Parts: sequence; structure tokens; C-alpha cells
Amino acid sequence: MPAHTAAAGSKLDINNVAMTARKALAYAAGIMDTSAAVFDDDRVGGIIAPPQFCVSLEWPVVNGTLSRGAVGMSREEQVRGVHASQDSIFHQAIRPGMNLTTTGTIAAIRRTRAGAMTLTKLTTTDADSGAPVVTSWSSGIARDVEVVGEDISLEGPPALAEARGDVVESVDIFVPREMPHSYTECADIWNPIHTEREVALAAGLPDIILHGTATWALAGREVIRACCGGDPARLKRLYGRFTAMVIPGNTIRVELHEPHDGAVGFTVYNEQGQAAVSNGIALVG
Repeated sequence: MPAHTAAAGSKLDINNVAMTARKALAYAAGIMDTSAAVFDDDRVGGIIAPPQFCVSLEWPVVNGTLSRGAVGMSREEQVRGVHASQDSIFHQAIRPGMNLTTTGTIAAIRRTRAGAMTLTKLTTTDADSGAPVVTSWSSGIARDVEVVGEDISLEGPPALAEARGDVVESVDIFVPREMPHSYTECADIWNPIHTEREVALAAGLPDIILHGTATWALAGREVIRACCGGDPARLKRLYGRFTAMVIPGNTIRVELHEPHDGAVGFTVYNEQGQAAVSNGIALVG
């Protein structure tokens, strides 16, 4: 079935989460982050969750019943979907003990050469105080799915200037064959193209692929280490486009560019030298 642009503006499912140390530690383990701030829950002041944990809160909203019904695509068409970009603005740190509420709105639907693109605005707030925690803009493409109606865009993320300079650090990260499975369970984000080879091949992929948000999160991990003094609370925004696949069992390379006015450009390259995350920008405070 085609995607219908009339779905733009639709409100999506609401996800309520009581944040625990277990959830924070599991996500940190899923992105292989054992830094003290996110992994030593005996440290003075306790831990905070990696900021990238926001995607765990957002997944049930993006993939919920209302989202699937609003756009009009079948389950088979949704399985062919790929995450195209993630742009998250971090208003405050996520800590164990917080009660969090995440809501979503379909902000745009349009045609692309690859298929139907949907942009979703996701808002996470502290349910007790009402204060904002994270605002994300997540886009996905349902490959080979047609769009019915005129392209529509109701809202978009705040402008983000390009941050490009000389590469000042290059980090190689081996992605274990089992990492998509670990990330799936630790982040509680399941799509069978990441863990079940039969499904991935049937969807036209060469193999299971690492989640785009996992690759994005690994880049964020390196930004926090290199540019935030290891303090996750200093990461204020993380944006990246997912433009090539990462096949687990290979090594990726994260290149960090020279910071400029608090903006750090980055690119993640896959084992074939293709930009798996391109136009990456992190804002640090």
C-alpha cells in the first residue's frame, strides 16, 4: 500500500518510562561504552544515561500502532524501512529515577528516489516537572513505497550550520558480529533486518546491518570522550544522516573534525570506505 501524505500532523503513541539504572547501564553496554559517567553506578552522584539513549524512548512511538495506521503502509512495507537521519537536542541529562513521557507527531511525508520518507518530531519530557528532556527529529524511508498526495512538510528541526574543518582525530571501532543483537536487546529496538539474516536478505539487503542509531551512538560516544571531557551532559545536540550500511564483523572509522564555536563535525565510514553517517554535527557545551 502507498504512504498517504494526509497522515502529516497525526499524533502518535505515547510512551511512559520510569527510568532505572538497569536501563541506562544496558544501553551503555549496547554501545560498548564503559566510561565511568555512564557505567559506574557506584560513583559519587551516580550515573547518567548516555544521551543517545533517547532513541530507546522514541522507538515505541515511531513504531507504535498509531504510526503504522496513520501512514497506511503494510507491515511488510515497514520492514523494508530504513532509518535515514537522527537529530536529537538534549535539554537535560537522563537520570535513573526520572519519569519520562515521549510523544510524537508526523511532521512531514514526501517522495524520494528510494521511496516514501516520513519525518517525525519526538518530544520527551520529565513527567513530574513538565520540563523538556530531549527533542528529536527522526526520518525514515520505506524503500520502494509510493506516496499518495502532495508532498507535505509541517515543521522541521532548527537550522544547524555546517561544522567542517580539518580532521583532528580518527578512531577505528570493530563492530562484533553479535553487536546488532546486543544493541537490539539493550536498547529495546527490534527490527528483524538487524538480527535475522533471512529477513534481511528477503528485504534486499546483503546481510544483517547495524542499526543506524547504533552507528550514530558510537560516533556520539567518541565526541563525548574527545570533546566533552567524558561528560555526557555536555553533549547538547547530535545529528547525522545514515547514508551507507554497516555490516557487523567489520571495522568502522569515526573521523572527528576540528571544533568550531562548540560545533564538532564528524563522519563515520564503513568497511568499504563509504560514509555510513555523513554530515554529522555535534554541539557541545
